[in-house]
Amino acid sequence: MPERMRHVPLDMEKAKRPEAEIHIIKDQCKGCGFCIKFCPQKVLEESQEINARGVHPPKIVDESKCVICGFCTAVCPDFAIFVVEKLSKEEIKK
Repeated sequence: MPERMRHVPLDMEKAKRPEAEIHIIKDQCKGCGFCIKFCPQKVLEESQEINARGVHPPKIVDESKCVICGFCTAVCPDFAIFVVEKLSKEEIKK
């Protein structure tokens, strides 16, 4: 537990980690690698396929590790990647 947090929150068992849905527009990627380099959870890596621009776009390694921080979206100069939160079954029913 981080030092700045002295006590465990009382409703910790109710809290759930948000589930991410990562979208990569492969043909828009120019292969700069910023999204891979700056991902704090190392969710992305370079793929072996080649896109329309002739570069290797990123691929998702483990989507469950994504914390939806938005760094990949913020650093992508071509707007080729974005992340949204998956809706739970309860939220879909509403």
